[in-house]
Amino acid sequence: MARFLLRKKLSSSTPLPPNLHDTMIRSILLELDFNTRLHAWCSFRCLSSYHISGKFDLTDLTQPHTWYPNARRKKRNVFLHVGPTNSGKTYNALKRLESSSSGVYCGPLRLLAWEVAQRLNKAKVSCNLITGQEREEIDGAKHSSVTVEMADVTSEYQCAVIDEIQMVGCRTRGFSFTRALLGISSDELHLCGDPAAVPLIQRILEVTGDVIKVQYYDRLLPLIPLKYPLGSFSNINTGDCIVTFSRREIYKLKKKIENGGKHLCSVVYGSLPPETRTKQATMFNDESSEFDVLVASDAIGMGLNLNISRIIFSTLKKFDGVYNRELTVPEIKQIAGRAGRYGSKFPIGEVTCLDAEDLPLLHSSLESPSPVLERAGLFPTFDLLSLYSRLHSTTTFHPILEQFLEKAKLSPDYFIADCEHMLKVAAVVDTFPLGLYDKYLFCLSPVDMNDDIAAQGLTQFAENYAKKGLVRLREIFTPGTLQVPKSQNALKELESIHKVLDLYVWLSFRMEDSFPDRELASSQKAICSLLIEEFLERLGWQRQGKGSYRHSPLYLQQKISMHLTVRPLHY
Repeated sequence: MARFLLRKKLSSSTPLPPNLHDTMIRSILLELDFNTRLHAWCSFRCLSSYHISGKFDLTDLTQPHTWYPNARRKKRNVFLHVGPTNSGKTYNALKRLESSSSGVYCGPLRLLAWEVAQRLNKAKVSCNLITGQEREEIDGAKHSSVTVEMADVTSEYQCAVIDEIQMVGCRTRGFSFTRALLGISSDELHLCGDPAAVPLIQRILEVTGDVIKVQYYDRLLPLIPLKYPLGSFSNINTGDCIVTFSRREIYKLKKKIENGGKHLCSVVYGSLPPETRTKQATMFNDESSEFDVLVASDAIGMGLNLNISRIIFSTLKKFDGVYNRELTVPEIKQIAGRAGRYGSKFPIGEVTCLDAEDLPLLHSSLESPSPVLERAGLFPTFDLLSLYSRLHSTTTFHPILEQFLEKAKLSPDYFIADCEHMLKVAAVVDTFPLGLYDKYLFCLSPVDMNDDIAAQGLTQFAENYAKKGLVRLREIFTPGTLQVPKSQNALKELESIHKVLDLYVWLSFRMEDSFPDRELASSQKAICSLLIEEFLERLGWQRQGKGSYRHSPLYLQQKISMHLTVRPLHY
């Protein structure tokens, strides 16, 4: 891996003039290719300031519903399915999707998109799976299951479902949910989530002419908050899930529980590859498996179907990247609600804490309604940012993005998404001679800039792309060098390598000719997942002294060889 590049300090560009005349806009539009010009003009002509004054204010984002003319040509029937976890709200929306002639499901996680695609295909409804890193398309399919960022606002559907709609209020990803909410052109739009989102959704859709109906759901079976803490780890039972908020604590608790000699633990946390999370959840759900306790982060809050009897909070505080804070009411309710699952061995859920001092906050949170959402996330389109940069005669993305967001004008129902991540990436890619759109793509990529190896991977990809227009995976990664981790530090490094490979796959779907080694990256990703799973399984069985369970080197090699059938590389 290359060392992380030192970022150059970027100076601010010349301030924009207060008024931008139509002739200036048109002269720039004429320089664009036809498709870009058409798309940009459709966006710009809808800006409210243009209608009022005859002049453009590119930073006026007060009417984002006008950015989506396809959706505005329909009078959509919008159904809000709202209620707690385990209430059947998403089930009912998906039944409607299943019976429609065409449709799309938009979920917050790849796991959810995958699960819905599997469900529809099993029901003989051909369904594509489209995420940032996956394309599984079926000939003739009129349904798609996608991550919300991949929502297509140019196609038309009979039915669309947006899951976890309360995430419009998420400071980092909310704008993607807003885009889907305002932009999907569908006869029926089904929104599933927390009742706290209802007033905001109603206000946002007042100007669209859509017809809105709200359906409230109750939990199908009870969730019981216990009046006593767990106390000793000897009180852990089959079906329990203990929740904590750091990777180190997850492995510390796993070790404590397994040292008791009665249970083996599956683990689920955010930086595990999605495939590994699914495998760990499957082992926990399998009644014949000896992995009968789950140790997890808040990653279980959505996206995995888990047969949990009791949720046990090890703490009600988490570090959110800035400071250590108490969990919010929605966070506590979302996690606690995972206990009990309709139709499972544990239909009635229980929830408690490790320490008695946390019980009052747990009980009060479960009894409280989630705070009503006030605003939805918003982010400018690339067309607006592109024109803004041309008016400043620069392709330096960091100051353009920073200045645009500082000047942006919003209605009271919206906020500008926190783009700290994008600004960090922009500071890196601005050091290379890249076009604005290329920089924009790198900024949208799913790179973890807080992970040194992942950040180095992005830097190397951007540098090689800028120099040659072609990025071969072997220039940064040597296939055949991956091994089962022997320590938690080695495990963390393997998780980081998986992120780099995942990033390559993501870029390959957007710049296919320049990132041609997608199949190799995908196969190495799969091997990463296998090696991580092997480490987790060996760790548990070693605690119990059951070495006989370990996979033999030959067995593991056979599994790995299944993922090495890629086409020859052509240099």
